[in-house]
Amino acid sequence: MNFQTWGLSGSLSTEHQQDMAFAEERLWHWIDAFDATCNRFRSDSEISLLNSIHDQPVPVSDTLARSIDAALLASSITGGLCDPTILPALVALGYDRDYDQLAKAPPRKLGTAAPAPGITAVTFDRNNQTVRLAPGCQLDLGASAKALVADLVADDIAPLGGVVVEVGGDVAVRGRGPSGQWVIGVADSLTITGSEPRIAFGGGGIATSSTTARTWSAGGDVINHIVDPRTGNCARGPITTATVSASSCVIANAFSTAALLWGDDAGFHIAQAGWSGRLVRRDGSVEFVGGWPHEEENFE
Repeated sequence: MNFQTWGLSGSLSTEHQQDMAFAEERLWHWIDAFDATCNRFRSDSEISLLNSIHDQPVPVSDTLARSIDAALLASSITGGLCDPTILPALVALGYDRDYDQLAKAPPRKLGTAAPAPGITAVTFDRNNQTVRLAPGCQLDLGASAKALVADLVADDIAPLGGVVVEVGGDVAVRGRGPSGQWVIGVADSLTITGSEPRIAFGGGGIATSSTTARTWSAGGDVINHIVDPRTGNCARGPITTATVSASSCVIANAFSTAALLWGDDAGFHIAQAGWSGRLVRRDGSVEFVGGWPHEEENFE
C-alpha cells in the first residue's frame, strides 16, 4: 500500500495479507493523532498552542509527551545536533508553511540566523506530564515525530507478523516478509528510478536524510531543511545524503540527520554508537560505515 501524508510519500506492507486492514487502521490512527498533536502548520494543533506559551508549565497529551520524549532522545544521542528547538531558525530560513506550499512560493527573504536555544530551554516534567518552554523557545518535532509514527505503527502490527512501514524515507521493520527478510531500497533522492541498490534487513529502523531533497529558494540561495542548531543556518557539509540503520526508526533518523552536520566525522560517530550507515558525498562517492549490508541492484 502506498500513501501520502504531510507532503511525503509512504508505504505499508505486511507479511500476511489478512493483516493489511488492521495495519491500515493503525497507520491512519497514528497519522491522525500526530497531525493533531505535532503539525506546526495547523493553528489548532497542540504543538502550536504549546509554542505560544512560555515560562509556565503546560499539560500535554500522551501523544505529545511521546513525541517530546523521542525528540529529547534524538538530541541526547547526537550531542545536541538533532535539536527540537530549531523552529525559529527554520522560520528565519523561510520554512514558515507546509512544504507543498513552500515549494510553489516565490523566493523568500532570509531572516537573521541565530543558534537554537537547545534542550536546556525545555523542561519536561514526566511525572506531571507538563512542558515548560523558556522565552524565545519554540519546538519543531517533525523529524523525530514521523520516525516515531513508523515505529509505533510497526510495533502495533508486529504481534501478528512481519511488517514494514515507510514515512518520508524513515522505515520501521519488524519480523519477516512473505518470502524471507524484507528488501529495502536505498535512494539518494526523491526521484525513484527502480535501479536503486537494495538491502535485506532483518529488523529495526532505517532512515535517510538529505540536503538535496526538500529545498527552496531564499535570499538568492538554495536552502535545505537540515538546520545546524549551533548556527541557525542550513547544513552545508561534505555529506549530502546519509542513510543509517539502527534498533529503531527514531534512533536511525537522529543519526542520519546529525550525520549531515558531523561531516567528515559522521562515520566515526555512527560506528561508535554501534550502528551502520551509507554516506554519499558531494562528489558522488559513497562511504559504508559499520556493518552496512551488502547492496544488490536486483533481488530475485
